Amino acid sequence: MAGLRKGKCYNTKHKRAYTRRSKYKGKGYIKAVPPNKIVKYDQGNLKKEFEGMVNLRVKQEIQIRHNAIESARQDIHRNLIKLLGNNYHLKVRVYPHHILRENKMITGAGADRMQTGMQRAFGKAIGSAAQVKKNQAVISVLCDKKDIVSARVALRSAIPKLPGKYYIE
Repeated sequence: MAGLRKGKCYNTKHKRAYTRRSKYKGKGYIKAVPPNKIVKYDQGNLKKEFEGMVNLRVKQEIQIRHNAIESARQDIHRNLIKLLGNNYHLKVRVYPHHILRENKMITGAGADRMQTGMQRAFGKAIGSAAQVKKNQAVISVLCDKKDIVSARVALRSAIPKLPGKYYIE
């Protein structure tokens, strides 16, 4: 199995999703949406009120795949458990609504007789992504004032797992 395509294979321009227009109503919809890999959007101590908050914000408009968001969430959670125990509240602030599609091509001998090329190339749904605007918060950590430095360290460790450029506020 080939695995995931690189992010640059998809249109990274921030615009509305392409909708197929057809004279047949059923062909205008994406029928099967792949499952979302983000397991939890809120975790940690959800009942306590915290006075400090640290945000991971994006510097440009970008699309972030659901598996990248989940990977960053796991990394931040692992570091926060080590540093703070259960004295924090982690929130994932974006949801992957945008469906990514792929028009699979067959290569090799005789492949020209097995596929239609770019004719009717709507593609199959293979994943989802969150379209994030400039300066939007992707992940937030609520904690006590004395633990803000530890929360910043945990958020900084997740930046390499996400595409694009980020800053911590």
